Amino acid sequence: MTKETNVIEELEQLELKIAELKKFSTEQNIDLSDDISSLQTKFETLQKNAHERITPWERVKLARHIERPTSLDYIRYLFNDFIELHGDRLYGDDEAIVSGIALFQGKPVTVIGHQKGKTTKENLQRNFGMPHPEGYRKALRLMQQANKFNRPIICFINTAGAYPGKEAEERGQSEAIARNLREMAGLTVPIICIVIGEGGSGGALALGVGNHIFMLENTYYSVISPEGAASLLWKDSSKAQTAAETMKITPPDLLELGAIDGIIPEVLGGAQKNIPLQAEYIHNQLEKSLTELSKFKKEELAEHRYKKFRVIGSFI
Repeated sequence: MTKETNVIEELEQLELKIAELKKFSTEQNIDLSDDISSLQTKFETLQKNAHERITPWERVKLARHIERPTSLDYIRYLFNDFIELHGDRLYGDDEAIVSGIALFQGKPVTVIGHQKGKTTKENLQRNFGMPHPEGYRKALRLMQQANKFNRPIICFINTAGAYPGKEAEERGQSEAIARNLREMAGLTVPIICIVIGEGGSGGALALGVGNHIFMLENTYYSVISPEGAASLLWKDSSKAQTAAETMKITPPDLLELGAIDGIIPEVLGGAQKNIPLQAEYIHNQLEKSLTELSKFKKEELAEHRYKKFRVIGSFI
């Protein structure tokens, strides 16, 4: 058991103790405010220290947690009347990407996201969240439809990368990704992208050309996995932890570099600990972001995106 795990368990116990004292105080009509305040202060201090000392590698592991909420998990909590749409109208449907239309606070939006599974069977069905070209073409079809009907686009990013298999290359994987980058750059509706887990290379970027880009606190966004970087740099994939610390792939690093617009806080111990609360955090950011972007004219949205990625490109 790691020190981080011990801290998380201690925090959970403190939280439970505070809740018990509050309940007892109310039921017995006893003033325990001093005791509750003391525990609350201890909890807040410990929580702050835990967040400050979490390592990049620990964030990577949390981003990959098998129980981590998926795009569909968040869609259930964030949107009403979600209708999933399938197929790229060229080859077929790719279940590694989910897409459709929904209502957010009563207004229509287009929602697109990478989709992993939580069991072996689900992951095989979803290809472990690694899309084929038809997945990216399906996403693009929905984006173009959103542009036609003036619907904001919300993208959830969570993939180790685009599928690298022979059949994906035969069907034009690199062209599909490149086309998404080009087309997303010129769309005249608001685009908000949120990294909810892994942000792996071009497979993530193909859904990542947004006016606003946010990352959940325990995620990463990188041109290559830490294991891949370690294999290239030191010919030893076991040095992935060192690579994660060196590559500047976590939200605090990317925010400092200006590659993202903000960090969405996570539930203590990872988003999987309380999905409804985590969805609430995302909801608050989406509401704020959509309000801000609604002030832009159509042509200004494309220009805003262009300037944003010119800045990002300047330090790559």
